[in-house]
Amino acid sequence: MNGVELPAGFTAHVGNIGIKDGTDDFVLVAADHVVPAAGVFTQSRFAGCSVELSRAHLVDGQARACVVISKNANVATGVDGMANAREIVADVAKVIGCAPEDVLIASTGVIGRQYPMDRVRRYLAALTPPAARDALAAATGIMTTDTHPKVAEAAVAGSGARIVGIAKGVGMIEPDMATLITLFFTDAAVDAATLDVTFRRVIARTFNSVSVDTDTSTSDTAIVLAGGVAGPVDGDAFERALDEVALTLTKMVARDGEGATKLLEVHVDGARDDAQAKRVAKVIVNSPLVKTAVHGADPNWGRVAMAIGKCNDADIDQRRVVIRFGTQEVYPHPVDEDGLDALAVYMRGSDVRIHISLGIANGAWTVWGCDLSDGYVRINADYTT
Repeated sequence: MNGVELPAGFTAHVGNIGIKDGTDDFVLVAADHVVPAAGVFTQSRFAGCSVELSRAHLVDGQARACVVISKNANVATGVDGMANAREIVADVAKVIGCAPEDVLIASTGVIGRQYPMDRVRRYLAALTPPAARDALAAATGIMTTDTHPKVAEAAVAGSGARIVGIAKGVGMIEPDMATLITLFFTDAAVDAATLDVTFRRVIARTFNSVSVDTDTSTSDTAIVLAGGVAGPVDGDAFERALDEVALTLTKMVARDGEGATKLLEVHVDGARDDAQAKRVAKVIVNSPLVKTAVHGADPNWGRVAMAIGKCNDADIDQRRVVIRFGTQEVYPHPVDEDGLDALAVYMRGSDVRIHISLGIANGAWTVWGCDLSDGYVRINADYTT
C-alpha cells in the first residue's frame, strides 16, 4: 500500500481543520482540468447536503475535483448545512481555478451537527492548490472509525493507464447507491457516458454487494474521475481493472467492519435470477444469528437455513437447497461430529465462505460482510462521546 501514487494528471492536498480532533479530516483531489466524471449516491431519504450538491454537480458528467470532510456528515443540518457546503465548494473552486459546479463534495461522520465553519473558513483561507500525489495520505484523511486506510490500484491491460481507488467505511454500511465514501481516479481516456454505465455496473457487483450492519448511510458516495492523460483504452479491459480495484476496496471495507474479526463471503447460485441470488445472500450476511455464529466459529448451519427460509420466495424449496461452509456440504447431508470439529477449525480463520445452491435456475451473486462482535456494540454505544 505504501508508495501508491495517484494517476498522472491528479494531485492531492490533505490536512487537519479540527473538525473533531487532531487527525487529518480534509482531503482535496483535483485533476489538471475538467474531466469526465460519474457518481453513485445513497438512496436514503435523509441524504446529506454533500450528496445532494454533488449529485446536482454531476448532471453534466464532468468535474475537476473532489473534496472530502471527515468526522462530520453534514446531514440533517437544513438550509445552513447546504449553504456551508456551497461555501466550501466555492472556496475550493477559487483555489484551483474552476467553476463551483465542477467541484464535488463528500462528508462522513456524526449526523445532525453543523460544520465548525469558523475553523473551516480559516483553513480554506490559507489553502493552496494541491501538489502531492500520495494516495495513502488521501485515504487516511477520509477515515472516521476505520482502523486503517484503504487504497487499491490496478493497471488497465493493453495500455499505460492506471486506476487508483480509496475508500472509507466500517459502520452504517449497507450501501444503496450506491458512513461509505469511495473515490476512483484514472488517467485513462473514457467518455462520460461510457464511464457512467461502466461505473454503475461495477458498483452493483462490489460496493452494492457489501453489508456490515444492514444500515444504509445518509452519506454514501462513490465517484470516479477519468483524466485521460494515458489516452484511450479498451472498454472491457478498463471495466476489469475498475472491478479489481472496487472489489479489493469492498473486501477491505467488509473486513474492517466495526468490531469485525472475520471477512464473511456468501455466494448464492442456482437462483431464479441474479436479483434473487443477491437478495438471499444479503439476508444471510445480514443475519445477526449467522454473524454471531461466524464470530464464535460455530458451524451452526441451522441459522443459515433460517435466513434462507425467511426470504419467503415461493420457488425456494428446502428439498432442493444445498448449504456449504467453505467447500463442506452441511445440508441436506449433514456432517458428523468430526466434520463439525473440522468446520469449527475452518471458521476460526480470518475468512469464512458460505455457499448456497437454491436449485431453481442459473442466477448467482456474491456478497461480503463480517462477523458481529461485542466490539461493534462498544464502538457504536460510545460513538458521539
